[in-house]
Amino acid sequence: MNPVTVAAVIPAKDEAERIAATVRAVRGIPGVDLVVVVDDGSSDATAEIAREAGAEVVRHARNLGKAAAMTTGAGYVARREGVEGRVGGSADRRPLLFVDGDLEATAANLGVLVPPVLEGRADMTIATLPPQKTAGGGHGFVVRLARKGIEDLTGFVAQQPLSGMRCISRAAFDAASPLARGWGVEVGLTVDVLLAGLVVEEVPCELHHRVSGSDWRGQVHRAKQYRDVALALARRRARRGLR
Repeated sequence: MNPVTVAAVIPAKDEAERIAATVRAVRGIPGVDLVVVVDDGSSDATAEIAREAGAEVVRHARNLGKAAAMTTGAGYVARREGVEGRVGGSADRRPLLFVDGDLEATAANLGVLVPPVLEGRADMTIATLPPQKTAGGGHGFVVRLARKGIEDLTGFVAQQPLSGMRCISRAAFDAASPLARGWGVEVGLTVDVLLAGLVVEEVPCELHHRVSGSDWRGQVHRAKQYRDVALALARRRARRGLR
């Protein structure tokens, strides 16, 4: 019987400067036997550099957003499993390790997310990050909205509700599909997996990535995050007949 392995999916847009180091670090994580980069409409050489670093690459002709990139990556892994003769029930398919493309060498530390899922102790693990080397420019509005919304719907108090680094079983991924749109994807995943009666565990990880600044671009990014998180929560409240 072959050991259970993990497929890493890295959504990326315009990460040419960081993607090679991220891919190399992820390829070195024990248990990861497939790294897929989903180039979400990049205008730079992200795809070419990722391929040279050892990833398999899928490209979106235009930017479709993180949730779409994650779905594309999961679908690519499923098709690969079909070719390999591995498709069966959810338990027979590789768990998925979702990785942000800008983590560079620190992505190697994501290995701690894998054992709880492979051993069946959790259906989804979420990385919690230390204080970043560069402080962000936000005021925590989106984090507070996400944390309160998750707690109201599920009772789970998330330390870092917007963390995108996650290892998830295929049963849990299926339970959360279709994914919440845009920047609401992480909150939607957490709520949907918990409401399916599955186990979520937060795990400290020594990770560092690029943070949004306080300039107008950073403010626009946070406004979009707030909109998408609020929409994801509203739709899940509506499903449960809540206001």
